[in-house]
Amino acid sequence: MRDVVEIGLGKTAQRGYHLDDIAIVPSRRTRDVDDVSTSWQLDAYPFGIPCVGHPSDATMSPASAVRLGELGGLGVLNVEGLWTRYENPTKVLEELAGLDEDARATKKLQEVYAEPIRPDLIAERVRELRAGGGTVAVRVSPQHTLALAPVILDAGVDILVIQGTIVSAEHVSTTDEPLNLKEFIADLDLPVIVGGCTDYKTALHLMRTGAAGVIVGIGGDEWSTTESVLGIRVPMATAIADAAAARRDYLDETGGRYVHLIADGDIQTSGDIAKALGCGADAVMLGEPLSLCEEAPAGGAWWHSAASHPSLPRGAFEVAGEPLGSMEELLFGPADEADGQLNLFGGLRRAMAKCGYRDLKEFQKVGLVLDR
Repeated sequence: MRDVVEIGLGKTAQRGYHLDDIAIVPSRRTRDVDDVSTSWQLDAYPFGIPCVGHPSDATMSPASAVRLGELGGLGVLNVEGLWTRYENPTKVLEELAGLDEDARATKKLQEVYAEPIRPDLIAERVRELRAGGGTVAVRVSPQHTLALAPVILDAGVDILVIQGTIVSAEHVSTTDEPLNLKEFIADLDLPVIVGGCTDYKTALHLMRTGAAGVIVGIGGDEWSTTESVLGIRVPMATAIADAAAARRDYLDETGGRYVHLIADGDIQTSGDIAKALGCGADAVMLGEPLSLCEEAPAGGAWWHSAASHPSLPRGAFEVAGEPLGSMEELLFGPADEADGQLNLFGGLRRAMAKCGYRDLKEFQKVGLVLDR
């Protein structure tokens, strides 16, 4: 049974654990690192590494999304971002990259995102992604899915990502017709990833909508202010393990339909990636770590997608710093620092080899220990 703590008379709280609270336990076997595979597959689309690019304009432009695809990951472009509001957002991104700590960065973000979304630019960006030759994936918020879906689908994407801070299969509204995820997904002929979610029940209900993938977490990192604004903090190790338990039950319920879990939050280093996958995730969504590569469109600055919300922003602005290296170096090395920020997936391969696991599915069975 989950550890439940009484925090006051008549009020209890379940204990949750962050990735920093756990560590991987090697098994009796080790393996040569060259014999380890980090590949995975979502529906008909194979990927060489379990990496999904967080759809922030700070990291994902059409060019950087294509580059991530070339390197084996999945780049996701935000169709509610700057690339669908401006014909050429390069100057806007350069201005954001030049902001310093004294600037009112949040207000500036709100100003540049006040420009309306242009459907013609959505179609143009999808064409650019398609011309890159990889898997085409775009992100839309639940609130704008019904309005933007026709142009997105007409443009011809491969994977649709419906992502918000918290997404449920049972949204209630007395003013608008809510998005019925189950009906919406059933009408589509392409895989849909939905999220984020933070617990077993929500993950299970999202799986029952027919989603091919579920995002676990809310992209929390040191720059996220969701806790201070909404009071929500996600212990990612527990959230991933709970979602993995929901997946096991859904497998039994459906007779074998597997839903992929994508961990989004608390992931900065190769060790974090290994622990997230060891908890049961199939892939990780990288945001701030990808802002540190030379191809990042905002020149090293970082902000969450929700940081530009017009009335309730949830994310601080990270001032641009010097890049650590190219995207290829970030993902595959070589690393010239010993902090786990470079060669992210080389580090994952090494962790899998040290624990004796051949592929990601096997690695989800790795032993874990609480060390704090």
